[in-house]
Amino acid sequence: MPKKHNTNKKNKQSNFAKLSIFQPNKYKFKKNCPLSAKGAPIVDYKNVKLLRKYVSENGKILPSRITNVSQKKQRELSVSIKRARNLALL
Repeated sequence: MPKKHNTNKKNKQSNFAKLSIFQPNKYKFKKNCPLSAKGAPIVDYKNVKLLRKYVSENGKILPSRITNVSQKKQRELSVSIKRARNLALL
């Protein structure tokens, strides 16, 4: 006679439970910074047209995860936006 398998939920593991948080991420997408590319515009407080693209409707600076801007250029953007606000250009 064939043996019957015990179908307890404790013995079964889902694929999600087998995943480890220390496994490398397979799906890593490279984001290209629009301000670091060749021929990109220079980030400056006088370039109001460029700065308006990185400011929300309420006047807040958009985060880099939304705009795909690199960390270095994000810092330059935030400084130049703040300078343009102080001079009432924005």
